[in-house]
Amino acid sequence: MTEVKSEPGETEAEKAAAASFPWPIHEAELDNGLRVVVSPDPTTPIAAVNLWYDVGSRHERAGKHGFAHLFEHLMFEGSAHVAKGEHFEWVTAAGGAAINATTSPDRTNYFQVMPSSQLELALWLEADRMGSLALTQETLDNQREVVKNERRQRYDNPPYGRWVEYALELTFPEGHPYHHTTIGSMEELQEAALEDFQDFNAVYYSPNNAVLTVAGDVDVDEVVRLAEKYFGGITRHGDIPPAPDGELPALKIGETKRLVVPDDSVPRPMTFFMFRSPDARDEDFAAVEVLATVLGRGRGARLYRKLVTEKNLAQREESYTSVWNLAYGASVFFGLFSPRDGVEAADVEREFTAVLDALTDGSDPVSEAELGRATALLTSDWLRSVSELGGRADLLGQYATVDGDPKLVREYLARLEAVTAEDVQRVAALILPDDNRVVIEYVTSATPDADPADGADTDGAGTDAEEAGA
Repeated sequence: MTEVKSEPGETEAEKAAAASFPWPIHEAELDNGLRVVVSPDPTTPIAAVNLWYDVGSRHERAGKHGFAHLFEHLMFEGSAHVAKGEHFEWVTAAGGAAINATTSPDRTNYFQVMPSSQLELALWLEADRMGSLALTQETLDNQREVVKNERRQRYDNPPYGRWVEYALELTFPEGHPYHHTTIGSMEELQEAALEDFQDFNAVYYSPNNAVLTVAGDVDVDEVVRLAEKYFGGITRHGDIPPAPDGELPALKIGETKRLVVPDDSVPRPMTFFMFRSPDARDEDFAAVEVLATVLGRGRGARLYRKLVTEKNLAQREESYTSVWNLAYGASVFFGLFSPRDGVEAADVEREFTAVLDALTDGSDPVSEAELGRATALLTSDWLRSVSELGGRADLLGQYATVDGDPKLVREYLARLEAVTAEDVQRVAALILPDDNRVVIEYVTSATPDADPADGADTDGAGTDAEEAGA
C-alpha cells in the first residue's frame, strides 16, 4: 500500500506560513513514480483534478518545435476505453466543468472540476489516456490542421500577433529552450511523422514524469486508493531526459536590440519592450513581480500616471508592464505602449524609458505607498486564485512539478510581504537598463522613420507564455 505523507506538527513559523494556504497538503508516490498531492476541503461538494506533466516547449529538440502543444491536443483524441472527443462528454455528463489543458514552455497540464462523487470518473479518464492514448495518422493530421488554424488566429492574423515571436528570438539566443514559441514551427509540425509523436509519448507521458493533484471534498486515503487502482498499473517509461541547457553566460542581453516591423494592417503604431529577468524560482522573483506592478499595472502605476494622466501621450489601456513566470535560467519582463493619435512613438518612448531610468538610477525611488499598493494587488491575486479549487489544485501542481515541493505554496505571501523598496530598485537596476532591452516597434506607412532595422528578420519564430485549449 502506498504510504501517505501527512503533515507533522508545525513550528510557529510554519503555522504562520500555513495561514496563507490553510488547507492540509498530503503527498504520496506510487511505485511507478506518479506523485499524488491531495488537499482536502469539505466546504463544497466538488473536487478539482489536475494532472501536470513535466514537459513543455523547452524540452523540444531542434527540428521538433511545437510538439508539446500539438501533443496536448492529441490527448483529447481518444484512448483505449474513451472515444475521440468523449473525455469532454464524460465530464460534462457527470456534472463536471472547467475541463481543458494548457502548454507552457515549462510544463503541460490537464484539468477538470467535478462533483466530488464523480472523482473516480475523472481519475479513470486521466489514467486511460496516460496509459493507452490512441495515436493514429488520422488524429495527427486532424489536430495538426487545428493547430495551424490556431496559429493563424493567435499569431498570423491578429494585429501585433507575432511580437512575442520577434521579441523572444532576440531575447534568447538560437538554440535556447525559450527561443521558440510553444505553438512552434508549422513547417516542422507538417514534416513530423506519427512515429515522432509516439516517441514523444513514450518518453514524456509517463507516471514518473507527472504529478496528480486533487483539491476539494475528498478523503485522502480514498484518493490514493483510486490513484493506485487506475494509475498503478501504468508502467514507468524509464529515466526522463533533461531539457536542453537553458543556462546563459549572463542574465543581461548585453545591448539594446531593436526590430522595426512595417505593418499597415495594424490599427495604430505600437511599441513592445522585453527584458531578461531572474526566473520564477529565483529569490528575487517576488521583487520582480512588485516592480512590474509599480511600473505598469492600473491607473495608479507610474507609466499610466506619466504617459496618460500627466502627459496625455499614450492610449489609456495600452501602457503597462508585466512578467512571465518562466522557471529555468531566466524569465522575461515586458511592457508596451501605443501613442495617441498625432503623437510620435519616439516621444512616447522617450518618456517611457525616462520612467524606467528614474527608478533604475534611484533618482525617483519606490515609495512606501507604491510598495503597499503593489503588494496589496498581488496579494489579492493570490487569494483570489486559492479561493477556487481549480486554482488551488493548479498551484499545488506548479509547486510540486517546478519547485519540487507542493508545500512551498505556503511561502509565497511571506516572500511577497518581505519585499522592500530597496529590493525593487535593486532588481530594476539589474533588468531595466538599456543593455538588457529588446524593442519591437510596429509602424505604419504613415509613421515617420518607418524603415525596418538593418538585418532584422521578421519571419522567424520565437515563445509564448502559454498555449491553452484542446
